[in-house]
Amino acid sequence: MIPRRTVHFLGTSQLVCWGVTHYLIGVFGSHIEDDLGWESAQVYGGYSAALLVMGFASPVVGRLIDRHGGSKIMSIGSVLAAAGCTGLAVSTSLATYYAAWVCLGVAMRCTLYDAAFATLARIGGPTARRAMSQITLLGGLASTAFWPIGHGLTGLVGWRGAVLCYTAIALVTLPLHLALPRGRYGETSDASPHKGPAPSPAEPPEPGTTPPSAAVPEPLARTGRERLIAGSLYAVMMTSVAFLGASMSAHMISILTGLGLAATAAVWVAALRGVAQSVARLADVLFGRRIHPLTLALIATPLLPLGFVAGLGAGELLILAIAFPMLYGAGNGLLTITRGTLPLALFDHHTYGAFVGRLLLPGFMLSASAPIVFAFVIDNLGERGALLVAAFLGTFILAAAAALRIRFQQGPPTT
Repeated sequence: MIPRRTVHFLGTSQLVCWGVTHYLIGVFGSHIEDDLGWESAQVYGGYSAALLVMGFASPVVGRLIDRHGGSKIMSIGSVLAAAGCTGLAVSTSLATYYAAWVCLGVAMRCTLYDAAFATLARIGGPTARRAMSQITLLGGLASTAFWPIGHGLTGLVGWRGAVLCYTAIALVTLPLHLALPRGRYGETSDASPHKGPAPSPAEPPEPGTTPPSAAVPEPLARTGRERLIAGSLYAVMMTSVAFLGASMSAHMISILTGLGLAATAAVWVAALRGVAQSVARLADVLFGRRIHPLTLALIATPLLPLGFVAGLGAGELLILAIAFPMLYGAGNGLLTITRGTLPLALFDHHTYGAFVGRLLLPGFMLSASAPIVFAFVIDNLGERGALLVAAFLGTFILAAAAALRIRFQQGPPTT
């Protein structure tokens, strides 16, 4: 089983790394735009460049984690995150601004969920599902914590000083990543100080635990054709989820402001997204052990279009303004878990990092355009038009999840 402290370390690092990298643009974007006098597309284009770099780096980083373990790769990511924040804080030209975002793009691929999930899959093999859910509990609160923190720091020291503070916070994750186990599931080597030899198949599980062999179902996509179908549907789902995630991370606050909320109120209402993400993930940790990842995906996906439809009335009713980020957050929170657990249920865990890295490549590439695309949609269709587009895409994700569940529903439940 995966050591408890590993879960604690990764959960904490996810909270910090998401907050100081992925959610940075959502709170500082308008301040950067006003201070430097750049167009919106230029400012948010930096974040898009980072997502594009994540896409190009995805297969390589996945292979490196499979080969060397997550400790080294995620530690490098901590240093790059700090360097990227420093670069942003001192930027006065587009060249230095975009160079900083390129650095942050590599850092995000080395530190965020996909790297953490691959690390856990390497350490725990098919037993990693529960740990994957657990580390997302704190990670889900990143926007809840860092959007208000960034907003408050900007009022005290300006956006540049606030981003420099993010540099120091990013370095807090370095010792957490260095302390991660370096062994691989099933190894009998003493190379990992945190993991002993794997138990023999004849040994019974400890009382109150789940046998490793039952932690996730036997992979359902066994033939080449099944792997193609499952991989394609998974890639379609996660590509669309990533596109919406990048769009909402960049523009949720501005959408709420455009619908009529005051700036401070919009920050706090948008921050409820993180609360909903973590509450939904906590429910999965407590009650979802017997829910198959395919079923969990089908439960989560309807929440996305429901949230965007609720957002259409956010300007008139505060309850709908609150429902928008909370419904979206709950659905996105559960889908983040299935992003890591579906491949464990569908494919071979031995090549998790490299295989999933390839499947996620389209998502990173398309999501790179999301901040600019949604800025264009908002400028031309308004905030409500952008929400309708998002609702349509959420419905498309629901259809893909249903197709995946119907095609592979013969699998046994997760216990």
